[in-house]
Amino acid sequence: MTLAVLAAALAVSAVAGLALGPVRIPPGQVLDILLAGPAPGTGGGAFGAIVWDVRMPRVLLGTVVGAGLAVAGAVLQALVRNPLADPFLLGASSGASAGAVLVIVFGAGILGFAGGAAVPLAAFAGSMGALVAVYAMARRGGAMTTGRLILAGVAVQYILSALTSLVLVLAAHPDQIRSVLFWTLGGLGGARWGELALPAAALVLGTGLLVALARPLDLLLAGEEGAHTLGLDTGRFRAAVFVLTSLVIGVLVAYSGAIGFVGLMVPHAARMAVGAGHRALLPVAAVGGAVFLTLADLAARTVAAPEEIPVGVVTALVGGPFFLWMLRRSTRTEGVVG
Repeated sequence: MTLAVLAAALAVSAVAGLALGPVRIPPGQVLDILLAGPAPGTGGGAFGAIVWDVRMPRVLLGTVVGAGLAVAGAVLQALVRNPLADPFLLGASSGASAGAVLVIVFGAGILGFAGGAAVPLAAFAGSMGALVAVYAMARRGGAMTTGRLILAGVAVQYILSALTSLVLVLAAHPDQIRSVLFWTLGGLGGARWGELALPAAALVLGTGLLVALARPLDLLLAGEEGAHTLGLDTGRFRAAVFVLTSLVIGVLVAYSGAIGFVGLMVPHAARMAVGAGHRALLPVAAVGGAVFLTLADLAARTVAAPEEIPVGVVTALVGGPFFLWMLRRSTRTEGVVG
């Protein structure tokens, strides 16, 4: 029932995302355009071009990124047994921003061979580099502890954020500064049909594998000793799932920029609806994350139209107070440093 309700909400939010913007299209006409042809640029004249070529890739990317970040957040919260964990705990956001900023500002000399794919490629490389660094620092004596993981993520984020700020200061042109700020705050405006395949594949394959690992993820919630008693090699399992989750995050952030708090808020809402069992939790979190980011992007496009607000600002305005509420009510805050 919960999945059906969320699926209906996703359909409504997607139609709203296709209909609303600087140019408003009646929802009925949007449906006619969708039924007229599945290929970009077909049916509906100018409105058809807006729907298929501009808004549809953006809505689809928001759906994929929102779903992936929510699933990653739910899994990370189980891995580290900390309700405040989310994908950006791992430094993925700062790493991707640093990589993208370097190409935007010094573009010709960095990854020039990659052409139009240089920025996403650099963002992916930066994201994965940060994740690897956090993972390496978090391991101690062959084991990864919650406290070291969180503190390593914070340290890497500070270092990479400082690097991004330095490059921003050195940027020579106002257009570069604007592009850098938009990237670091997150955005879906650069979505293109040709760039959807990789993030969609990362979402489908990653979520499928994580759902298949639902039972051992549930065992982790029983505690380290309980999971080990039941036959789970917690160290190897954590390492494998951490790498898998990191790959998914790296791909998504490379195409959307830094969009925070989705992986923090949505899993908590999903647990309230279906409980903590991951076989039910992960699909609900995926659809809920897709709905949340689609609506957040719609707000980003329409609240200050014709100007566009980076969607990361919208999610931060919602997620910041939620994080403070979680921090205040958490009875395990000491676990962050222990």
